[in-house]
Amino acid sequence: MAANVTEPQRPRVLGVGVNVCGDVLAAALALHGGAGGQIVTLNAEMTMAARANPELGAVIEAAELVIPDGAGVVWALGRQGFRVRRAPGIELARALLEHAAAHGWKVALVGASPAVMDTLVERLRRELPGLDLVVASHGYRSAAEWPGFERQLLEARPDLVLVALGVPRQETWIRSLAGGRRGGLWMGVGGSFDVWAGTKQRAPRWMRTLQIEWLYRLVQEPTRWRRMLALPEFAWAVLQGRG
Repeated sequence: MAANVTEPQRPRVLGVGVNVCGDVLAAALALHGGAGGQIVTLNAEMTMAARANPELGAVIEAAELVIPDGAGVVWALGRQGFRVRRAPGIELARALLEHAAAHGWKVALVGASPAVMDTLVERLRRELPGLDLVVASHGYRSAAEWPGFERQLLEARPDLVLVALGVPRQETWIRSLAGGRRGGLWMGVGGSFDVWAGTKQRAPRWMRTLQIEWLYRLVQEPTRWRRMLALPEFAWAVLQGRG
């Protein structure tokens, strides 16, 4: 009999822990109300990357909340008896922004290109007029500039930090700053800034319903095909019962 998820649990998919809970937004808000911490959005591609990259695997293991972002992860959990719904990171991040605007949270945005960040800030201020953006910085900094920026970010003491630096950099960078510190939610959001800024489009709802959003992204960005090879590898590993 499949397990109905009521309390957060952390089973493993191919050795990578992922939280399953009835409401990821509620889980994130509860985390903020406590000590805060890192939120990771796990999909099949990241799962396989974590198995190949011990540093990324350790970061995911240490993260306070790991949500099932990808359809493959949801499918693998279902094979273990967990009834969970896919929790797209872009949707959780947007819900957190809306909550932040309504409740006076301080928000930091880090990553994407200068042009995307400028457009994103303009749009968010128009769409969420109550949003308190204390930091909004693109990700195209020289190595010498990062330490000073990191000090500025930590001094701002944001309630929510959304980071779009790509996997695995965003996850490892977040852990280097947020690990061991109290307060605030830190979350990697991949290409969400580009979608919110309007420079890229998310898959149509019908494709998201059929859980083939990955196909839309591949059509948009054919150069991703090598990365997409992780999807059949993931499925085969799950079917072989490798962890």
